Amino acid sequence: MEVTYMPKRIAKKLNVSTTTLRRYEEQGLIPEVPRTASNRRCYTSTHLQAFVTIRALLKGHDIPVIYEAMRKIKHGHTVESLWLINAQQHNIQMEKQRVEEVLTMIKQTDFSGFRNMKVSDAMTIGEVSAIAGVNPSAIRHWEKEGLIHSRRNEENGYRVYTSHELKKIIVISSLRKTVYFIESMKQLLDDLETQTMASIERSFQLALKKLNDQLTLQYQGIAELMSYIQKINMCGDTSIIPIHHNEAAN
Repeated sequence: MEVTYMPKRIAKKLNVSTTTLRRYEEQGLIPEVPRTASNRRCYTSTHLQAFVTIRALLKGHDIPVIYEAMRKIKHGHTVESLWLINAQQHNIQMEKQRVEEVLTMIKQTDFSGFRNMKVSDAMTIGEVSAIAGVNPSAIRHWEKEGLIHSRRNEENGYRVYTSHELKKIIVISSLRKTVYFIESMKQLLDDLETQTMASIERSFQLALKKLNDQLTLQYQGIAELMSYIQKINMCGDTSIIPIHHNEAAN
């Protein structure tokens, strides 16, 4: 007979609350949970691995993606789940390439050919957002915080940005996940103005280190995910047969 687990035991093992486990269950992230004769939840080793997988994936992947991937596995769509996870790795690869590209251009002080798009000293917010790859709302927020500046077109009143401001927007968008405080970002932009390369490069290297760390965590999560899939395949189904004995392992 397979060893089974009460919620408190798994919660202690994963350092989470039993409420968290129930939330994962209610969200449809794990196989159906059998009950004991006294109507208590009784988790199997497959459930345990499902919980371990969720907690591991949370360290390196986006929550909506994890939830959707786990639901797909529950309903037998394993390959679709793996493609969702794969897309997350693609995204981090693209972000790494962007950070490296921006750092190279800062060193060369040349942003004129960023993404092979036309750069001028009279760009609209739409043009700047397209070149930098960020939402116009983010640009407006950064301007409100005093990180960037624009002037107004005298004919239509629209914001107009120079290539210099575009450079700052690209830097902000590349480092916003590692430079958390506005004042720190302002100091970094001041360093950009004065070409204090040592400080700028440290910030970019920190961003790259964070991406490297995230990649490692992603693979650790994927390892647990593959173990979970293997367990399900051994069972032949994602549903769990109800347990009829009275109590489970403490």
